Amino acid sequence: MTTDNFIGKNIKAYRDINKLSQDTVANFLSVKREMISYYENGTREIPYQVLNRLSDLYGVELSDFYEEDENLVKENVACAFRTDGLEKSDLETIADFKAIVKNYLKMSNLLATV
Repeated sequence: MTTDNFIGKNIKAYRDINKLSQDTVANFLSVKREMISYYENGTREIPYQVLNRLSDLYGVELSDFYEEDENLVKENVACAFRTDGLEKSDLETIADFKAIVKNYLKMSNLLATV
């Protein structure tokens, strides 16, 4: 399995865990739905900026997209929100919140080692 296939599989898993449609994610990223399909199928390389935005939306680290263990992928979801009927601005707010949570957890872990 290529890296793009692997990342695509994980991106789809996180999208499914968060109960988001390809259309919703495409709208959030300002790309066509077909691009999400290409990314998930591993037929297109996913740009860093897209991975970074998805990591905020899904509340995971970039490295989590490279995880091989499917069970760890499911455990890595930081928090879940109801996603029925959310607008792009709602997803932006959720992504911002999850980015803050990720950064807080990183800082807490760093302070714990000091």
